[in-house]
Amino acid sequence: MRPGRLHALVSASLLLLGAAPGTGDPSPLPALLADTGGGSQLITAEASAPGATSGTLTWWERRGGAWVKEGSAAARFGANGLVEGAARKQGTNTTPTGLYDLPFGFGLRAAPTGTSVAYRRVSADSWWCQDDDSASYNRWVEPLPGDCRAAESERLSSYPTPYAYALVIGFNYRKPVRGRGAGIFLHVNGAGATAGCVSVPRDAMRRILQWVDPRKGPHIAVGTATGDTALTRY
Repeated sequence: MRPGRLHALVSASLLLLGAAPGTGDPSPLPALLADTGGGSQLITAEASAPGATSGTLTWWERRGGAWVKEGSAAARFGANGLVEGAARKQGTNTTPTGLYDLPFGFGLRAAPTGTSVAYRRVSADSWWCQDDDSASYNRWVEPLPGDCRAAESERLSSYPTPYAYALVIGFNYRKPVRGRGAGIFLHVNGAGATAGCVSVPRDAMRRILQWVDPRKGPHIAVGTATGDTALTRY
């Protein structure tokens, strides 16, 4: 979509869904999105521009027909910024934009008290297969199968800080496209920008795990404030 066309659509959305008469208060971001996944929980991960490596992650819940902000945190993105999910290529250190479900959580640490989403504890044999020649491409495997090369995969226990707590982002997950990318997560901050994931401080990640409720159809929308990767597309 051309940026000018997007701007016109966003402006129309703001006109229709913007401030209530006389209040001056803008609508919450989820109210401006084309799709929120159909549930009542949504996480928005918004970078300031396609090439940005930082931004804001906010989690929302729909109550009484309105989206209510539950919390927010500073977020980090891929070292090479963001790219449209359908056009992403593996190994580019870009974060895919789009709307995705959150299949399950995992971590080297035990699930925070109150966590209701399915949660897998990382062991020394836990891997995420990223070998696009493997039948297990873009899947948690334990142990590593013979057709999945270790050099093309992540041994999850090798990353104790970022994978202390994490949620799988359902990018390229249900029906994986070879070469598009694997192992895209929402996880704890590491030393800097990510290899394509979204990351937040450890305390925020714990709170998100306690908040996410699979009965409420949680999704994550990843995008930018403007341009072809704008969140309002999703």
